[in-house]
Amino acid sequence: INDFSYLHTNCFELSIYVGCDKYPHESELPEEWENNRESLIVFMEQVHRGIKGIVKDVHGKGIPNAVISVEGVNHDIRTGM
Repeated sequence: INDFSYLHTNCFELSIYVGCDKYPHESELPEEWENNRESLIVFMEQVHRGIKGIVKDVHGKGIPNAVISVEGVNHDIRTGM
C-alpha cells in the first residue's frame, strides 16, 4: 500500500521493521527502542532535507494541481490545495 500511496496520492509512507519479529512482546519494546533509538531519530530528522515550498502564481496565489518535475527522477508530483 505504501507504493500505491506514493505513486497515486503524493503521500510518502514508510513501514519500518527493526527486527525479525514483526510483533514483539510488550516486554521487549523498551530494549528494541534503546537498540534503535539513535538511528530512528536521525532518520526522522531527514524530513528537513530537500526542497519544500509553495507553488504560486504572479499574484502570490497558490496553484492547485501544478506539476512538479525533477530532472533525473521519473516521477512527477502535483501540488495540493
